[in-house]
Amino acid sequence: TVHGALTPERVRALCDRRAGIGADGVLRVVRTAAIGADGAGQDAEWFMDYRNADGSVSEMCGNGVRVFGRHLAERGLADPSAPVPVATRAGVKVLTFAGGAADGEITVDMGRPAVLGDTKVAVGERSWAALHVDMGNPHAVAFVDDLADAGPLLDAPAHDPAVYPAGVNVEFVVRRGAHHVAMRVHERGSGETRSCGTGACAVMVAAALADDAPRGTTYRVDLPGGTLRIGWTADDRILMTGPAVVVAEGTTAL
Repeated sequence: TVHGALTPERVRALCDRRAGIGADGVLRVVRTAAIGADGAGQDAEWFMDYRNADGSVSEMCGNGVRVFGRHLAERGLADPSAPVPVATRAGVKVLTFAGGAADGEITVDMGRPAVLGDTKVAVGERSWAALHVDMGNPHAVAFVDDLADAGPLLDAPAHDPAVYPAGVNVEFVVRRGAHHVAMRVHERGSGETRSCGTGACAVMVAAALADDAPRGTTYRVDLPGGTLRIGWTADDRILMTGPAVVVAEGTTAL
């Protein structure tokens, strides 16, 4: 629970891992009717107001929307026995709780991916071909020989500013087996994170296209923070399934 205005400065203070709570971002729960233009036309009671760790506003967070749904269910703000729509800056995302229970895995319909062509990314003197995939927010997916090739990822990988004028989430991917990949990600506004749901979806899209995998194939995507299962349906929807766990709660006046 956060009391007071959610300014960029406050978000940065909350997300500071040394002087604040520590986080990759902040999710604000607000009624869609009260959010204004960002929620206009969206048929969902609740809006996920997501901010990156640097205080900037972001369109979408795939892991965040599952945590958002878990919070709604645990607080009695949504019924997990039925699909739960959540409004975001990337449109309505519909959550389905496994077994209709508030404590099971959650599947999110992440919508239709947009594959926007080839690009490239670089870290230092090394560069890789990448695929531009939009999941409501921008991604550059690069397949590498080893996840260590990306280095420490303390700084944002270089990218084409004409392709990504507002920055980009960059995924580095290796294959682990049939329909099984692992990844690291540098998220714009947050740095390297242990998991990125929209990034994992973009990775699945890139892998499925490279494999010419039939629609309905489920991919396992391993991230430092855990594993997600992602499928691409016949009607062009990306379905992401994974856990969402609340590890602590409290009230801050910071």
